[in-house]
Amino acid sequence: MSDNFKSQFFQHVDASVTQYIAELGEAVAIPSVSADLQTHLKDIIQMEEWTKSYIERLGGSAELLPNPKGVDDNGNELPPILLAEFKAADNSESKKTVCCYAHLDVQPAAKEDGWDSDPFVLTEKDDKLYGRGSTDDKGPALSWLWVIQAHRKLGVDLPVNVKLMFEGMEESGSEGMFEAIQILSKEGKFLSDVDFFCISDNYWLGASKPCLTYGLRGLAYFSCSVQCCEQDLHSGVLGGTVHEAMTDLVQLMASLIDSSGKILVPGIMDDVAEVTPEEDALYETIDFNCESYKKENKVASVSNKLMYENEKDLLMARWRYPTLSLHGIEGAFSGTGAKTVIPAKAIGKFSLRLVPDQDPKRIEKCVSDHLNKVFASLGSPNKMNVILLHGAKAWLSDPNHPNFAAAARATEKVYGLLPDYTREGGSIPITTAFEEATQMNVCLLPVGACDDMAHSQNEKYNKKNLVNGVKVLGLYLHELGELKGPRPSDCRCVELTPEELMEPGAFMRGFKCKCFM
Repeated sequence: MSDNFKSQFFQHVDASVTQYIAELGEAVAIPSVSADLQTHLKDIIQMEEWTKSYIERLGGSAELLPNPKGVDDNGNELPPILLAEFKAADNSESKKTVCCYAHLDVQPAAKEDGWDSDPFVLTEKDDKLYGRGSTDDKGPALSWLWVIQAHRKLGVDLPVNVKLMFEGMEESGSEGMFEAIQILSKEGKFLSDVDFFCISDNYWLGASKPCLTYGLRGLAYFSCSVQCCEQDLHSGVLGGTVHEAMTDLVQLMASLIDSSGKILVPGIMDDVAEVTPEEDALYETIDFNCESYKKENKVASVSNKLMYENEKDLLMARWRYPTLSLHGIEGAFSGTGAKTVIPAKAIGKFSLRLVPDQDPKRIEKCVSDHLNKVFASLGSPNKMNVILLHGAKAWLSDPNHPNFAAAARATEKVYGLLPDYTREGGSIPITTAFEEATQMNVCLLPVGACDDMAHSQNEKYNKKNLVNGVKVLGLYLHELGELKGPRPSDCRCVELTPEELMEPGAFMRGFKCKCFM
């Protein structure tokens, strides 16, 4: 990559900011809320067709793949999946291919929820762009198109082939995506020649320093229901005469975790890997401050206390150890005012965030065994049921992989410093799905800041993050184009041994590829 291209590219991006904001505003105005398909399926499809038309205007090929799952559990039609491709003009067959994933659906939002402005009108204030989907994930999704557009306008060929896979159900479980990935990974299909994957659907650790993410926790989300009768009862008339479901449920929920954050379910910690010296060293240079963290998460003005006051311990608790959180109780009275009711059925919702080596199925057994034992000890005649609603394994990649190295060099050329290497406490199951189906490396390259308030009121995307994000993603393609060696997707053979992986350049041969040893 020449300095001349970098200079021209940066100048083009800086001169195009007004256009970018206007186009992001068009996208934000489409309320593509996947949580309500009956109302918003047409909006999701409109968003996908809007993006498809944009791609085709840039000279790319695009199609809307019918959702392999067809309908959701309630019989609602599921939106299609947008597939697109931009081939390099010269030597496309020999150039590597990157697939960029993003989603075009958004979380529900309404001004009465506490927004300062209409969530579906992009509003600029203090160099921040407020609107639902601005940072999650329409801004990053459009950034790939702006990168392609810049190459077209500058007359510069793409250094790699670029494929896009944009979905419309990410905020509601990515229904149909996992089936699509399996189908499209077969020989000769859309994903079979992809060498690298890149996802920009997470956020920096802080508000000012960029990062690359190489690990995500998994998830085991449960419901625990207790039923005592067929319908709600009057507590004045019948209180004291029945075994109340809520009383049982509260004791069951309290048996899962204590106030210090210790998980009380036997067996949960059995498969948690020990911290290696190499992993421990990665935490030493991370830019993180506990006091800032309290303020960013609105803790300072209330308890002003975290589980850990040491930065490393806090980050490890957040990233690489399992946690258990209680989310709420369905069926209980939760409105304003007073209602003297005995709920007929109360359903507790809780989840565990899992780490590498933990299997959701084994966690399900541990939780079920524990709750059944506690319920038996209560001596209650009520009916209790535990269900694992969602399960996903943790994801852990190698931050030394060439895909990450390319992203790090691109970040350094834009920001003037190397990114932090972070893990995240949340889950992005699609990451594991791509890696397991194709055996190619996935890099999480966030462009948004930690305080973007994704999923919350007043979601925003900083203008400087928008601009620098386009620059980073553009240079990332060029860094990938400069990687030497064969295409990783040409080989899906025997994995390298740990000793072979230590040889210089081993990862240059792909994702644990042995063909060229």
